[in-house]
Amino acid sequence: MAAKRAAAFMRAAESTSVGQESLDQIHDDVRRLAVSYQQVPLPEILGDLLDAQEDVFALLEHGRVKPLQARDLYLMAAITSGMLAKASHDAGDVHAALTQARTAYVCADNADHQAMRAWVRGLQSLVTYWAGRTEDAARYAALGSAILPEGAGTTGVWLSCLSARAHAILRDGEAARAAIDRADRLRERVDLDDLDGIGGLFTFGEARQIYYAGEALVHLDPADQRAEATARASVQAYRAVEREEWAFGDEAGAATNLALAQIAGGELDGAVEAVRPVLDLPAVNRNFGIVQSMRRVRAALLDTEQRRSPVASQLRDEIEDYEVTTTAAILR
Repeated sequence: MAAKRAAAFMRAAESTSVGQESLDQIHDDVRRLAVSYQQVPLPEILGDLLDAQEDVFALLEHGRVKPLQARDLYLMAAITSGMLAKASHDAGDVHAALTQARTAYVCADNADHQAMRAWVRGLQSLVTYWAGRTEDAARYAALGSAILPEGAGTTGVWLSCLSARAHAILRDGEAARAAIDRADRLRERVDLDDLDGIGGLFTFGEARQIYYAGEALVHLDPADQRAEATARASVQAYRAVEREEWAFGDEAGAATNLALAQIAGGELDGAVEAVRPVLDLPAVNRNFGIVQSMRRVRAALLDTEQRRSPVASQLRDEIEDYEVTTTAAILR
């Protein structure tokens, strides 16, 4: 609390003209939030996200900002709005998520920051993918890929993986596999950029890449051996990942993909084992993407020949109970 009060006083002292100390504080806040976002429950960080966005907006609207400072602040505005778009998505509010994302894109445009423009297109692809608007998800991924030169930061790898997932849902196996291969090629010659330097939500590590590839392959054919192997590899990758790259939502998604492959292979006990850590997540961690992933598992259990088995019935019941108390319900 004392640190927050000191930061507020500093911003007030520099309110008539933007000082370097305020800019440095904003950069520090953004880096902390970008990493923390994927590791702590949304209700614990939402207030800080809102404060960070408001601080940047206030400086742009009311401060005496030099041209170079304005460009930097617009980038920070794009980043904070992007994180709040992700927050709205995780709370299940698609409309608010896309509104924040459009604001982020306008700010990235004002900052003339190509990588941030592309990152926002990736975010729009992610939001529409989980909202069931798969053609929009593929379109946004393509728009983002068209912005970036090959090898410019890991955002390009992310966009290819987003394209793979969307095309897999659309049953375009050729496009999905081509996107997976393109992501692999981009990874080999990636040149980390300033967004990667922020880390967290703004970099796309190898564990996330394996998770996305596994999800695309499972959507194409969950019984395929490559799909099962990639899904299993993604679970193992998140167990071994560096702490700063770990994300509870992506780890949960990797586990549900493995469960889908296990169900398709008739290994219901394996599916239960795969999703047990997801079922054990506290309600406050059960964001929209995780709940949607678990619903896919429940749907697969209804579609399997073993749907009447005690194991399938019990797991379906657990998932139904799981969906009642979620991040969105807690935030209401």
